[in-house]
Parts: sequence; structure tokens; C-alpha cells
Amino acid sequence: MKKVRIGIIGVGGMGQGHAETMKKIEEAELVAVCDCNENRVKEVAQKHGVECFVDYRKLIDSGIAEAIIVATPHYFHPEISIYAMEHGLHVLSEKPISVTVSQADKMVEASKKTGKVFSVMYQMRNKGVFIVAKDLIEKGHLGEIQRTLLINPWYRSQAYYDSGSWRATWKGEGGGVLINQAPHMIDIFTMLAGLPRKFQAKVRTRLHNIEVEDEVSVLLEYENGAWGYYYTCTNEVPCIPYLEIAGDKGKITLYGDTFKFFSTSVPISEFTVKNESMWASPETKEEQLNIPETDASHGSIIRNFCRAITDGEPLVAPGVEGLKSVEFINACLLSGLRNKPVETPVNRDEYDNFIREMIEKSKGKKTVKTQIQTDPNIKK
Repeated sequence: MKKVRIGIIGVGGMGQGHAETMKKIEEAELVAVCDCNENRVKEVAQKHGVECFVDYRKLIDSGIAEAIIVATPHYFHPEISIYAMEHGLHVLSEKPISVTVSQADKMVEASKKTGKVFSVMYQMRNKGVFIVAKDLIEKGHLGEIQRTLLINPWYRSQAYYDSGSWRATWKGEGGGVLINQAPHMIDIFTMLAGLPRKFQAKVRTRLHNIEVEDEVSVLLEYENGAWGYYYTCTNEVPCIPYLEIAGDKGKITLYGDTFKFFSTSVPISEFTVKNESMWASPETKEEQLNIPETDASHGSIIRNFCRAITDGEPLVAPGVEGLKSVEFINACLLSGLRNKPVETPVNRDEYDNFIREMIEKSKGKKTVKTQIQTDPNIKK
């Protein structure tokens, strides 16, 4: 079996997790690691018996790797990814692919121009429930979508935010819960229901001592006139996601791990105008579903990335799809912090000016208790 020679850029957290994961991926071979912290990268390189670099350009230019995984803080994803693609390497970026839509555009354009494989670490796309949900929608079993809902709470302590100088700052991260914890389910939400056309958001910092948002509430409107609602925060437990997508012919619901699909005997739009009984409503039935057991780990995305390079396997999470979640995040932040409705596509110049303004206001942290740990709850 041909192995894809991969370098990891950024080993201060997730990068170390990916290095461990690659030991289990037959299609991948870790050949180099890179990090701006020289002591850290030397330690990781020695542990895995690979080359080490402190300058990502030197790793890319060395010819050691044919692909890279980018696991740096968000702001560096575009710069590194574009340089890699322009110098002949395939790219798997951690989520989100960028902080701003304008930078995401450039990453997608670089991929198209160079023909290099460009993927994003959205492993939740491989969960059986979301594979089934996508299939139901694409085959028209829900009919035209009429309403959406996603409530997606997370929890993070102050200790988490204090663990790094870049965390929860405009200058270091480019946002709070939206850009760090929320992207995975935003990706699923937009994959299933599409990207909303209009956003009216409320954004605030309610509980934590941070300069970015820890709570977000958004009214959504879609191109076909459907309405939706989105909520996320890092202030709530238990962290159980709740998703609904209602269509003219049926509805899907997800609460935690419980997924259901309800079909109607007649499309609601047809029943509403043809029925003559005052109190009647369309009959509904909960359909029995076969949810496949799947691998929704980081390893599944790395394996798919490698197979896309060697065998042309379709990407589970194409980089171009990563643009949608960035668009969603930017629209929420711009709407909530400017206190106005925002339409997609987000005005690129306006958002660039907005993020520059927020960076200028960003303040350094006075209390940082550095901790380098990957999330133990993430399936690798």
C-alpha cells in the first residue's frame, strides 16, 4: 500500500493528537513536525522519530512531505495552506479553515488553481446519523425545507480559557465559542439545510472573563423564505445538541444520540389547501431507520485525505465546504456585534475591516496558566 508522507505544522495541541492518530492509519506516514516553539517540536520529533522544523516554509520546501496537516491557531491556517498548495503539497486543515471569509476564498482559489487536494477536519460528517440525514434530504424525503433549529451548547471553564495567551482573544483566535467550539455542528447544520441568507444575531460575553463571545443567539432566514434559529454557548451543561429540520413532507430531529425521521402521508402544502375537514391534519409516521455504525474520528478524515491523494477517493470534508461554516460564523459575529441584520455572502471588505478593528482593541492576558492538552473527549 502506498503511504502518503505527511508533515504536521503546529504541535501545541491537536497536532500532537494527530501524530498519535497517524500510527493507526495504514495510508499515512508521519515524516516531519513543525512548531515555532523549538523545545516542544524537538521533543515531539524525537518521540516519533521524525524530522523537525521551526519554520513551516522549510518543512514544505524540504521535499520530505507530499502533504501537510495544519494544526496551528486559526489565523495561520490560510498563510500556511496556500504556501503549501502553491509549492506542490496537499493540505488537510484543522477547523475552521480561516478566521475570515476573504482568507477562506483565497484558500479555495489556491486549491482550484493548483489542483491539490484540500480537506478540512470535519470528522462529524462521518457519523451514521448525519450520513442518513443527508441522504434523506438529498433524496427529497423532507420536501422543501420550511424551518431549522440548532441548539448546541458547550462548556468551558475559566481554566480552559486561561490555558493559552491566544485563547479567547480577537488577536489570537478571532472570536470565541463560534470559531472554536461551534464549527463542527455549524458545518453539519449548513451541510444539511444549506447556508442561511439572512442573520439577525445577539452576541455577548455572559459568564467568562474573556474579550470574545461565550453566548450567541441567531434568527435565520433562508433563500426560499424558511426561518431558523441557532444558539450556542460555553456556559451550559449537559452539552446535548438539539437539531430539527422541518420540511413540507417530513421532519428530522436529533437530541443527543437519538435521531428520528417523521414522514407525512401528504405534503403539508397540498393537504392545507385540499382538505375540507376543520380539525384534520396530515397523518405522520415515524419511519424506522437503519443507522450505520461508522468511524467518525480524526483518523477517518486523515485516511480519506490520503485515499483522495492516492486513489482519487471523494473527500468527506472538502476544503471548499469549509467556506460555509466560516461564512456562517462571520455573519453571526458581524450581525451581533454591529447590531444589524447581515446577509450572505458576507461583505468581505466589511468583515476584514471589522476584524482589524477588533484586533486593535484586543488586550493581552494578564493571567495565563499554560496547559498543552488535547481534548480527551475527542475520538482520534
